[in-house]
Order: sequence, then C-alpha cells, then structure tokens
Amino acid sequence: MEGARYKLFRAAIEALYFSGAHRMLQPILGGVGAILTLHNVRPARPGQFQPNRLLEVTPKFFEGVIQRLHRSGADFVSMDEVYRRLKEREFPRRFVSITFDDGYRDTHEFAYPILKKYDVPFTVYVATSFADRVGELWWLALEVVVAQNELVELRIDGRDRRFECRNVKEKRTAFGQIYGWLRQIKTEDELRHIMRDLTTRHCVDMAAFCRDLCMDWKELTAFAADPLVTIGAHTVSHPILSKLDEKAVRSELENSRTMIETVLGARPRHLAYPVGDRSAAGPREFKIAAELGFKTAVTTRPGVIFHQHVEHLTALPRVSLNGNFQQPRFAKVLISGAATGLWNGFRRLNVA
Repeated sequence: MEGARYKLFRAAIEALYFSGAHRMLQPILGGVGAILTLHNVRPARPGQFQPNRLLEVTPKFFEGVIQRLHRSGADFVSMDEVYRRLKEREFPRRFVSITFDDGYRDTHEFAYPILKKYDVPFTVYVATSFADRVGELWWLALEVVVAQNELVELRIDGRDRRFECRNVKEKRTAFGQIYGWLRQIKTEDELRHIMRDLTTRHCVDMAAFCRDLCMDWKELTAFAADPLVTIGAHTVSHPILSKLDEKAVRSELENSRTMIETVLGARPRHLAYPVGDRSAAGPREFKIAAELGFKTAVTTRPGVIFHQHVEHLTALPRVSLNGNFQQPRFAKVLISGAATGLWNGFRRLNVA
C-alpha cells in the first residue's frame, strides 16, 4: 500500500480511533473474532530504504498487542478451535487467532517467547521449499538488489530497462516499478526466471535468504513439539497460485502437505495462500483447498470473521499486523473490525 491510498487508509484509521468510532462500530463490524497475520517479528532494521518493512513488526510492538488483547478478555485460540467454533456456531467470547506465514526463524527467536509467556496458541504456515533451502524469497532479493546498486538493469517486455538507484527516493521508485511489473507477469515461471537473471546479474545470492532467515526441518520439528504450535501448509514454492494451472495448484497444495506430514508426523489441516490477496487466490483456489480436505484456508484479504464464514472456510480473511502501522491505536482499530469493515464497504463476506 503506497502513496495516496496508504495516506487515505491511515487517515481513516486515525479518525476512527480519535473519534472513538471504532468502539461504537465493533458490535456491528467486529464479527465473532479475528485471525491475525504476521511474517517477521524482530528488532527494527536500520536504514531508510525498507520496502518490505510492512512485513515486519518489533517484539515490543507485538508483545504490546498481545498484552492489550489479553486484558480485553479476548479468547486466544488455535485454528482448530476457530474451525470448531464456526462449525458448531459456538461463540462465548470474541476470539483472536495468531498466524505467521512462511516459517521465518525470527518467529521462534522473538515471537515464540512472548506467546509462550502468555500461553497463546498460534499457527505457522510453512512453505516447504524454504525449509528445504531451495526456495526463492524473490521479494527480499529484489530489495537487496536495489539497495546495493546505484543502477539496476533488467529486461522488461522485450526491452532493456535501466533504473537509477542513487538515493532513497530513486530506490523506492525503482523497487515499486519493478515489483509492480513482476506481479503483473502472466506466469510464475517467467517471474522466477527474471528474478534469477536479475540476482545473478547483480551478484545477489537468492538461496542465502532461506538459509539465513527460515527455519529448517530440524528447527521446525523441535518447534512443532510444543502443543501451542500448529504447523500449517503454505505450498511448496510459495507461488502466486492464480498464475498456475489447476493441476499445478493441486500439486503445490498436496505436495506441501505431504512433505510436512512426512517430516513432522502430523498432516496439516490448515492452509495459507501465498501472497493471499484477491489477485493471488480466488474462488478456484478456495474450491481446490476444500476438495483437498483442508479444514480452513486463510487469505490476506482484510477482514474479521463472521459466523457466515462457516460456509466459506477456505476463504477466511485476516487482519494484518503491518509494519507500516506499528502504533497501539492502529492495532486497536484494525482488530476491532471497524477499519476492515469500511475497507470492505460494510460487506461481511469478501469471497468472490
């Protein structure tokens, strides 16, 4: 979320908070609970150029959110319990379920001690290629390519393009343009090919991101032994599923689940779609996930959970604890359902 759109949404959250409207709207827009999505919990990085900052929150901010939710009397529940409550239509109190995407090592290092302290169950959705050390976290690699170079060259739509990256402003512009173009590429194979070429040309080791940032199978095995931890599936290679044909989508979902079961000994019942927004996962993916027997599947479409979601268990929305909104008031408004309700035009379901 960048530019005018970001400023407008931020202003709306501020208005909801300072007017107190988020408290008044929660009984209407708050639903029966919320599923929170996180990626990285770790100390803030130095530097002004951090285009992936929205994927990061600090341990201090994260613990503050957990403390406030705990004081509010919310029920912290696992995704198994989310499923049970929806199926049985049992909602004694508003619930919160904590989820992490990708399987980053900092989930264990920084988030886990906080969750353990407050006895909070949580789910980690694992992309198996990351644990295998062969995955491609291309969005992180793109940030490093732009950060380390004053000139970035790549071929776009059959033409060689050059992006000046001499200062922070130019780097932000270059990253935004390249990332936006990559997301529009029709096939996942082409996207990956372009990123491999780009990182090779600019001497960035894309494989290093898995080694340095993600848990391996040994770490995940030890992690999963704690009853607070649920391991969910997040595909094999973390593709944008909408760019794949149906057979490939099924393969990504089923093979990731089989690999996790083989290594960890438990078959994942829950799924998170990579990227997970409307452009990445839609009705076709929701249907496939249901046919493959997943109890739930979560998107990154913003929203809270209503009892009507029992009919759409593989299209569940989440509330992002976003690195661009690391203020207690923002978290309060987002989790209340007021901001996401406005975002969704007061629709309870966003599953089309």
